[in-house]
Formats: sequence, C-alpha cells, structure tokens
Amino acid sequence: MTLDKTGAEADVSQIADSQRYQISVDEQIAGFTAYREREHDGATERIFFHTEVDEKFGGRGLATILIEQALNDTRAQGKVIVGVCPLVAAFLKKHHEFDGDTRPVREETINWLQRQIS
Repeated sequence: MTLDKTGAEADVSQIADSQRYQISVDEQIAGFTAYREREHDGATERIFFHTEVDEKFGGRGLATILIEQALNDTRAQGKVIVGVCPLVAAFLKKHHEFDGDTRPVREETINWLQRQIS
C-alpha cells in the first residue's frame, strides 16, 4: 500500500493493452503514464513518452508515486527504461538507482516514437 501526501491510498496498475500505467485514488483514476515498447540493440526498451495527473489530484505527489512504481515494474520485467517524458526524465536524473536500467533518448528514438503514436 502506498499513501499520497494527504494519506489517501494510491494504487498503481499496469494496463498492458493500453501500454500505460495508471494511478487510482479512492477508486478514481487520477493519472497515467504512457509508453511504447520495442526490441532494440538486443533488449526490450520501454519508452515512456507522456505522464499526466488530473488537476483535481494535483500537489499530492501522485506523479512521483506513479513514475517510481512504473519504473520499478519495468526494471523487474527486465526491460530497459527510456525517459522521453519530461517528468520521467526528471525523476531519472534524481534517482541514480535506475542508471543501469536506462538508455539515453536519441534522435532515432524520437523518430521511431513519433511513427508509433501518430
């Protein structure tokens, strides 16, 4: 069980069919982080490209909880993290425990991603 800054229970779950993780509070979806996966250079990359939390849930630390749990799950699945999303990238800069599980964002990664989400 994870509690947000207000003491409310926050639940993160992977929605594999939608290629996203979502966070819920009081059985309401509060936000999500979206990704795409690809096989590249001998590994499965999970490329996180967008994160958002509904404004009515703002200031509760939910984005941090969501990203941390999504990245921990990605690492546990043996996949490589690529943080295109600015929130994910900022989290990774502060949390060096993920350094061995990440790849840098390259121009070809962005080009590939744009083809996938357009």
